[in-house]
Amino acid sequence: QVQLEESGGGSVQAGDSLKLSCAASGRTIRDRAMGWFRQAPGKEREFVATIRWNGGSTTYADSVKGRFTMSRDNAQNTVYLQMNSLKPEDTAVYSCAMARGLIAPAGQGSEYSYWGRGTQVTVSS
Repeated sequence: QVQLEESGGGSVQAGDSLKLSCAASGRTIRDRAMGWFRQAPGKEREFVATIRWNGGSTTYADSVKGRFTMSRDNAQNTVYLQMNSLKPEDTAVYSCAMARGLIAPAGQGSEYSYWGRGTQVTVSS
């Protein structure tokens, strides 16, 4: 079965950087868009970023635009989220997801069919 495993989370200070990884197994990611979502305690899950199947285009939430960069390595079946200039409000569990198709433009969870369990990111001021 398809599994997505995130890694790279941790506890950092405001202004620091982290790079998250999401390794897929059980299926290639080559023909699927991929996404990152996050959920803070007491809040709903929110869209962070998505990347098209071939890496040709990325879309970001306004809250992370200019600070986060999503990338993918189809040969390694892995996607990444480089997070710079982290803020306390970025604290959340970050999960990656595999879309149902080549693109997932709407930033909606319903566009995705597989989800990882997530990795905790904690940013202190």
